[in-house]
Amino acid sequence: MVERGRNWREDRVFFHDAAGGSHSMPAVWTDLVAEDPFNAVARGRAAFRAQELVELVQLIEAIKS
Repeated sequence: MVERGRNWREDRVFFHDAAGGSHSMPAVWTDLVAEDPFNAVARGRAAFRAQELVELVQLIEAIKS
């Protein structure tokens, strides 16, 4: 890991690959971020969190208008 910071409105980890290229990925894809409590309790039984469904409805409404 080279750096951790906010980019594209999310917490991201920046790193170099073996060839020296720069890359980034969401920090939640790494073990740098603690597991989301909802995901820990749901253990894969819920496809979406309530907040994600609210955001989806807002996106659909924005597209419709």
